[in-house]
Amino acid sequence: MENIKIISTGQYLPEIKIDNKMLSKKYKVTEEYIEKRTGIRTRYFANEDIVEMAVKSAKDALKNEKIDIDLIIVASTTTQKLMPGISYLVQKELQIENCMCLDIIAGCSGYINAFDIARNYIAIGKVKTAMIIGVDILSKYVNEDDIGTAIILSDGAGTTVIQKADVEKQYESNIKSDGKNSEILTCTATSKIYMDGKAVYKYAVTETVKNVKELLKIAGESLNSIKYIVPHQSNLKILNSITSKLNLPEEKVFKDIQYVGNTFCASIPIALNKMFENNMLQNGDKIILLGYGGGLNTGSILLEI
Repeated sequence: MENIKIISTGQYLPEIKIDNKMLSKKYKVTEEYIEKRTGIRTRYFANEDIVEMAVKSAKDALKNEKIDIDLIIVASTTTQKLMPGISYLVQKELQIENCMCLDIIAGCSGYINAFDIARNYIAIGKVKTAMIIGVDILSKYVNEDDIGTAIILSDGAGTTVIQKADVEKQYESNIKSDGKNSEILTCTATSKIYMDGKAVYKYAVTETVKNVKELLKIAGESLNSIKYIVPHQSNLKILNSITSKLNLPEEKVFKDIQYVGNTFCASIPIALNKMFENNMLQNGDKIILLGYGGGLNTGSILLEI
């Protein structure tokens, strides 16, 4: 199996920043109530459409450099156009030739599925360089009568470019789906997002921990060898519970939901971009990307930087 490396990352957050003061007036609660319940201080709402967000994120990852892209995979839960997919429109905007395009819907952890698919295409020699985009425009699907989701959801896009590595780098994945419990987190093209908060919390803090432990067993690794876990930024209470159940120090679990909100498929690639920008990741570091959410879907990837 071929090894892969991350060669570039990027992100896009819309210009409209929604803070807790704005929402506290709308829902007649205190700012402290919102932050205590979610951990979120600010989130972003978009004026532009989802394709524009994906393109801006992709351009940020390319950073005006010429990179030959063989595969574009876009993970999203809020695509507003069924055909052509977002990936094709990104290809068109970036004027990328001879490129395979693919959109996937796998709930909030769709980026994990997309990353694993891209890596496997590289592993079998079909692709050399792949662009993976997680993008969601959740503000258009917020049920404004449901404070539980309205104070959490945010818009954003994140991009990761991966490539075949010339040196050996560890990679393992563990992706599990649970369609029988799918009703606890749902959305259709013509409806608003519905979430059973208690059920989602219970699922998230049990299945994620189980999934990570399985991944470590598959990889023959221990948590001591992992520099960071980079989880889907769902809710700070969930992230803190995962941290506690894995007996990890706070600094080993990356959290930026306070400043970005819950962006579904975009949350992990946005987090990765911030980590690279802040020089938190060095060659040889081992990290775990952890996704979970609608589907239901739980997936983790052990990746050597």
